[in-house]
Amino acid sequence: MTLFGPREFQLVLLRRMADHQPGLVEEARHELGASLAEMREANRRWQAMVRSPRGRGAVGRYRSVLGAPESSVQRKIGDLECEALLWPVPLWPDLRFEVLTAPTGAVWNEWLIRAPGAPGPALRTSADLRPWSCTVDEVARAFAPARPMEGTAPTRWRLAFTAPDGEGERHDVVAEFTWGLLQRTAATPVR
Repeated sequence: MTLFGPREFQLVLLRRMADHQPGLVEEARHELGASLAEMREANRRWQAMVRSPRGRGAVGRYRSVLGAPESSVQRKIGDLECEALLWPVPLWPDLRFEVLTAPTGAVWNEWLIRAPGAPGPALRTSADLRPWSCTVDEVARAFAPARPMEGTAPTRWRLAFTAPDGEGERHDVVAEFTWGLLQRTAATPVR
């Protein structure tokens, strides 16, 4: 059995994104030199690790698969203190995989964010929201106030907000994210 490392972890990220962006996933899979069967097997093995009663905790699992984090930062979110662990993701060099942990070590969140110091996209209209171009927090900031909505799976998020289109007409927009990365949007004109 081959080791499970950063390449296989990226295949797991792609597997969940394939439902929304099969063309982009296919290109990325080829960039990794992986077959469809390898992607399915990586996802199967990841799910087995996650569900194993004897498995490591989430942080231990990420460390065993991705190695030592590139950085670890103390962060305060409201009244809560947490630690943010960041790992590089070669498919998306301007992004990092972030795991937020409680002081007890419990994982609060795990998703892709913009790498510290990397410029994010200019998000002014709904036309700027292209798949894989931005993260949940970037969209929430650009189109505040954005309302979080329940996702369709644990690794999926949705935001609802109002934004102008390229011609300035305002639309109600729902943006869908997988692992924190924008997958698609749906917009309807504001009445």
